[in-house]
Amino acid sequence: MSVQTNRPTLLLIHGAWQGAWVWDAFQQEMQQKGWPTHAVDLPGNGHDDTPADQVNLDSYVRCLTDWIDAQDGPVVLVGHSGGGVVASQTAEARPERVQAVVYLAGMMLPSGVGFGEVVQAVLPLHPAAAGIGPYLQWSPARDLSWVPPEAAQDIFLHDCPPEVAEPASHRLVPQPEAGRALVATLTPERFGRIPRIYVEALYDRSVILPVQRHMQTLCPGAHRLSIATGHAPHVAAPHLLAELLDDALSTIVKSGQPD
Repeated sequence: MSVQTNRPTLLLIHGAWQGAWVWDAFQQEMQQKGWPTHAVDLPGNGHDDTPADQVNLDSYVRCLTDWIDAQDGPVVLVGHSGGGVVASQTAEARPERVQAVVYLAGMMLPSGVGFGEVVQAVLPLHPAAAGIGPYLQWSPARDLSWVPPEAAQDIFLHDCPPEVAEPASHRLVPQPEAGRALVATLTPERFGRIPRIYVEALYDRSVILPVQRHMQTLCPGAHRLSIATGHAPHVAAPHLLAELLDDALSTIVKSGQPD
Protein backbone atom coordinates (compact mmCIF):
# COMPACT_ATOMS: atom_id res chain seq x y z
CA MET A 1 0.00 0.00 0.00
CA SER A 2 1.30 3.46 -0.85
CA VAL A 3 1.62 6.15 1.80
CA GLN A 4 -1.50 8.33 2.04
CA THR A 5 -0.38 11.94 1.94
CA ASN A 6 -3.61 13.19 3.53
CA ARG A 7 -2.58 11.53 6.79
CA PRO A 8 -0.36 13.19 9.40
CA THR A 9 3.25 12.10 9.53
CA LEU A 10 4.20 9.94 12.49
CA LEU A 11 7.21 11.65 14.07
CA LEU A 12 8.99 8.87 15.97
CA ILE A 13 11.01 9.85 19.05
CA HIS A 14 13.39 7.32 20.55
CA GLY A 15 14.19 6.94 24.23
CA ALA A 16 17.48 7.04 26.12
CA TRP A 17 20.56 5.29 24.69
CA GLN A 18 18.77 4.67 21.37
CA GLY A 19 18.53 6.20 17.92
CA ALA A 20 16.27 6.40 14.89
CA TRP A 21 17.30 2.86 13.92
CA VAL A 22 15.12 1.41 16.66
CA TRP A 23 12.00 2.28 14.61
CA ASP A 24 13.06 0.58 11.36
CA ALA A 25 10.71 -2.41 11.44
CA PHE A 26 7.79 -0.40 12.81
CA GLN A 27 8.20 2.27 10.12
CA GLN A 28 7.92 -0.39 7.42
CA GLU A 29 4.72 -1.71 8.99
CA MET A 30 3.09 1.71 9.29
CA GLN A 31 4.13 2.80 5.81
CA GLN A 32 2.53 -0.35 4.42
CA LYS A 33 -0.69 0.78 6.13
CA GLY A 34 -0.48 4.16 4.45
CA TRP A 35 1.08 6.28 7.20
CA PRO A 36 4.04 8.55 6.41
CA THR A 37 6.75 8.31 9.07
CA HIS A 38 9.92 10.06 10.12
CA ALA A 39 12.27 8.77 12.83
CA VAL A 40 14.60 11.34 14.37
CA ASP A 41 18.06 11.00 15.90
CA LEU A 42 18.01 13.25 18.96
CA PRO A 43 21.09 15.47 19.34
CA GLY A 44 23.92 14.22 21.51
CA ASN A 45 22.91 10.57 21.41
CA GLY A 46 25.98 9.48 19.47
CA HIS A 47 24.63 10.46 16.06
CA ASP A 48 26.05 13.98 15.82
CA ASP A 49 28.78 16.03 17.50
CA THR A 50 26.60 17.81 20.10
CA PRO A 51 28.56 17.85 23.40
CA ALA A 52 26.94 16.20 26.40
CA ASP A 53 26.75 19.51 28.28
CA GLN A 54 24.59 20.98 25.50
CA VAL A 55 22.04 18.18 25.53
CA ASN A 56 18.80 18.97 27.33
CA LEU A 57 15.06 19.09 26.80
CA ASP A 58 15.31 22.42 24.96
CA SER A 59 17.80 21.01 22.44
CA TYR A 60 15.60 17.97 21.86
CA VAL A 61 12.47 20.07 21.33
CA ARG A 62 14.31 22.48 19.04
CA CYS A 63 15.42 19.53 16.90
CA LEU A 64 11.81 18.36 16.56
CA THR A 65 10.16 21.74 16.07
CA ASP A 66 12.70 22.65 13.40
CA TRP A 67 11.66 19.54 11.50
CA ILE A 68 7.93 20.17 12.06
CA ASP A 69 8.24 23.78 10.93
CA ALA A 70 9.84 22.63 7.67
CA GLN A 71 6.83 20.42 6.84
CA ASP A 72 3.45 21.40 5.45
CA GLY A 73 1.06 19.09 7.26
CA PRO A 74 0.21 17.97 10.78
CA VAL A 75 2.12 15.35 12.75
CA VAL A 76 1.45 12.67 15.32
CA LEU A 77 4.19 12.46 17.92
CA VAL A 78 5.13 8.93 19.02
CA GLY A 79 7.44 8.88 22.03
CA HIS A 80 8.98 5.68 23.36
CA SER A 81 10.11 5.54 26.99
CA GLY A 82 11.90 8.82 27.85
CA GLY A 83 10.94 10.11 24.43
CA GLY A 84 7.50 10.59 25.94
CA VAL A 85 8.67 13.67 27.85
CA VAL A 86 10.15 15.08 24.65
CA ALA A 87 6.87 14.43 22.85
CA SER A 88 4.90 16.24 25.56
CA GLN A 89 7.11 19.33 25.47
CA THR A 90 7.07 19.38 21.66
CA ALA A 91 3.27 19.21 21.71
CA GLU A 92 3.27 22.16 24.11
CA ALA A 93 5.51 24.09 21.71
CA ARG A 94 3.50 23.36 18.53
CA PRO A 95 -0.08 22.41 19.54
CA GLU A 96 -1.50 23.71 16.27
CA ARG A 97 0.62 21.21 14.32
CA VAL A 98 0.23 18.12 16.53
CA GLN A 99 -2.82 15.99 15.89
CA ALA A 100 -2.14 13.44 18.64
CA VAL A 101 0.56 12.22 21.00
CA VAL A 102 1.26 8.51 21.44
CA TYR A 103 3.22 7.27 24.47
CA LEU A 104 4.78 3.87 23.83
CA ALA A 105 5.58 2.51 27.30
CA GLY A 106 6.43 6.17 27.59
CA MET A 107 6.92 8.79 30.25
CA MET A 108 3.58 10.58 30.21
CA LEU A 109 3.99 12.97 33.11
CA PRO A 110 2.24 16.08 34.43
CA SER A 111 3.92 19.45 34.24
CA GLY A 112 6.82 19.76 36.64
CA VAL A 113 7.01 16.04 37.54
CA GLY A 114 10.10 13.95 36.81
CA PHE A 115 10.15 10.22 36.13
CA GLY A 116 12.33 9.65 39.19
CA GLU A 117 9.51 10.90 41.41
CA VAL A 118 7.15 8.36 39.90
CA VAL A 119 9.64 5.54 40.42
CA GLN A 120 10.18 6.52 44.05
CA ALA A 121 6.42 6.49 44.64
CA VAL A 122 6.05 2.96 43.25
CA LEU A 123 9.26 1.38 44.61
CA PRO A 124 8.04 0.56 48.14
CA LEU A 125 5.45 -1.88 46.78
CA HIS A 126 7.25 -2.82 43.55
CA PRO A 127 11.06 -3.04 43.84
CA ALA A 128 11.28 -3.92 40.15
CA ALA A 129 10.31 -0.31 39.42
CA ALA A 130 14.04 0.45 39.59
CA GLY A 131 14.15 -0.92 36.04
CA ILE A 132 17.45 -0.45 34.25
CA GLY A 133 18.83 1.88 36.93
CA PRO A 134 20.88 -0.65 38.94
CA TYR A 135 22.59 -1.91 35.76
CA LEU A 136 23.80 1.41 34.38
CA GLN A 137 27.46 2.24 34.03
CA TRP A 138 28.63 5.82 34.43
CA SER A 139 31.36 8.19 33.31
CA PRO A 140 33.56 9.60 36.13
CA ALA A 141 31.64 12.89 36.04
CA ARG A 142 28.32 11.00 35.92
CA ASP A 143 27.27 13.10 32.95
CA LEU A 144 27.00 10.02 30.70
CA SER A 145 25.52 6.58 31.30
CA TRP A 146 25.46 3.46 29.18
CA VAL A 147 23.75 0.09 29.28
CA PRO A 148 25.78 -3.14 29.17
CA PRO A 149 24.51 -5.34 26.33
CA GLU A 150 23.59 -8.18 28.70
CA ALA A 151 21.43 -5.83 30.77
CA ALA A 152 19.80 -4.42 27.66
CA GLN A 153 18.89 -7.90 26.51
CA ASP A 154 17.44 -8.78 29.93
CA ILE A 155 15.57 -5.55 30.73
CA PHE A 156 14.73 -3.97 27.35
CA LEU A 157 14.71 -6.82 24.84
CA HIS A 158 13.94 -10.00 26.77
CA ASP A 159 10.97 -10.89 24.55
CA CYS A 160 12.82 -10.37 21.27
CA PRO A 161 14.36 -13.21 19.27
CA PRO A 162 18.12 -13.52 19.96
CA GLU A 163 18.92 -12.53 16.38
CA VAL A 164 17.11 -9.22 17.06
CA ALA A 165 18.02 -8.60 20.70
CA GLU A 166 21.76 -9.23 20.46
CA PRO A 167 22.62 -6.75 17.68
CA ALA A 168 20.17 -4.16 19.05
CA SER A 169 21.81 -4.32 22.47
CA HIS A 170 25.15 -3.44 20.91
CA ARG A 171 23.74 -0.43 19.05
CA LEU A 172 22.87 1.44 22.24
CA VAL A 173 24.99 4.54 22.79
CA PRO A 174 26.09 6.58 25.85
CA GLN A 175 23.28 8.84 27.02
CA PRO A 176 23.91 12.37 28.32
CA GLU A 177 22.29 12.56 31.74
CA ALA A 178 20.84 16.02 31.09
CA GLY A 179 18.93 14.42 28.22
CA ARG A 180 17.60 11.64 30.42
CA ALA A 181 16.46 13.45 33.59
CA LEU A 182 13.78 15.49 31.82
CA VAL A 183 10.91 17.52 33.29
CA ALA A 184 8.34 19.11 31.00
CA THR A 185 6.49 22.39 31.52
CA LEU A 186 2.96 21.98 30.15
CA THR A 187 -0.26 23.96 30.05
CA PRO A 188 -3.92 22.91 29.65
CA GLU A 189 -4.39 25.42 26.84
CA ARG A 190 -1.65 23.96 24.63
CA PHE A 191 -0.56 20.42 25.52
CA GLY A 192 -3.84 19.76 27.31
CA ARG A 193 -5.98 20.17 24.19
CA ILE A 194 -4.26 17.42 22.19
CA PRO A 195 -5.64 13.84 22.09
CA ARG A 196 -3.34 11.26 23.69
CA ILE A 197 -2.92 7.51 23.40
CA TYR A 198 -1.01 5.48 25.98
CA VAL A 199 0.27 2.08 24.80
CA GLU A 200 1.13 0.11 27.90
CA ALA A 201 3.57 -2.77 27.58
CA LEU A 202 2.23 -5.50 29.85
CA TYR A 203 5.53 -7.33 30.39
CA ASP A 204 7.84 -4.33 30.56
CA ARG A 205 10.87 -4.80 32.86
CA SER A 206 12.13 -1.25 32.45
CA VAL A 207 9.05 0.91 32.95
CA ILE A 208 7.05 -1.77 34.73
CA LEU A 209 3.28 -1.87 34.43
CA PRO A 210 2.56 -0.38 37.89
CA VAL A 211 4.73 2.60 36.93
CA GLN A 212 2.90 2.95 33.62
CA ARG A 213 -0.46 2.80 35.41
CA HIS A 214 0.68 5.36 37.98
CA MET A 215 1.64 7.78 35.21
CA GLN A 216 -1.77 7.32 33.61
CA THR A 217 -3.36 8.20 36.93
CA LEU A 218 -1.19 11.30 37.32
CA CYS A 219 -1.88 12.45 33.75
CA PRO A 220 -5.42 11.24 33.01
CA GLY A 221 -7.34 11.48 29.78
CA ALA A 222 -5.32 9.28 27.43
CA HIS A 223 -6.92 6.46 25.47
CA ARG A 224 -5.33 3.24 26.74
CA LEU A 225 -4.10 0.44 24.55
CA SER A 226 -2.32 -2.66 25.87
CA ILE A 227 0.21 -4.88 24.14
CA ALA A 228 1.65 -8.14 25.45
CA THR A 229 5.34 -7.26 25.06
CA GLY A 230 8.30 -5.98 27.01
CA HIS A 231 9.69 -2.46 26.93
CA ALA A 232 10.18 -2.21 23.14
CA PRO A 233 6.99 -3.26 21.32
CA HIS A 234 8.20 -1.56 18.15
CA VAL A 235 11.18 -3.93 18.13
CA ALA A 236 9.59 -7.10 19.54
CA ALA A 237 6.19 -6.94 17.81
CA PRO A 238 6.13 -4.21 15.16
CA HIS A 239 3.28 -5.80 13.21
CA LEU A 240 1.02 -6.09 16.26
CA LEU A 241 1.84 -2.55 17.38
CA ALA A 242 1.10 -1.23 13.90
CA GLU A 243 -2.28 -2.96 13.91
CA LEU A 244 -3.17 -1.32 17.24
CA LEU A 245 -2.07 2.17 16.27
CA ASP A 246 -3.51 2.05 12.77
CA ASP A 247 -6.97 1.50 14.23
CA ALA A 248 -6.65 4.03 17.04
CA LEU A 249 -5.04 6.79 14.97
CA SER A 250 -7.46 6.34 12.09
CA THR A 251 -10.28 7.25 14.48
CA ILE A 252 -8.47 10.37 15.68
CA VAL A 253 -7.61 11.48 12.16
CA LYS A 254 -11.22 11.09 11.02
CA SER A 255 -12.39 13.26 13.93
CA GLY A 256 -10.13 16.10 12.73
CA GLN A 257 -7.54 18.21 14.48
CA PRO A 258 -8.17 19.70 17.91
CA ASP A 259 -9.55 23.21 18.03
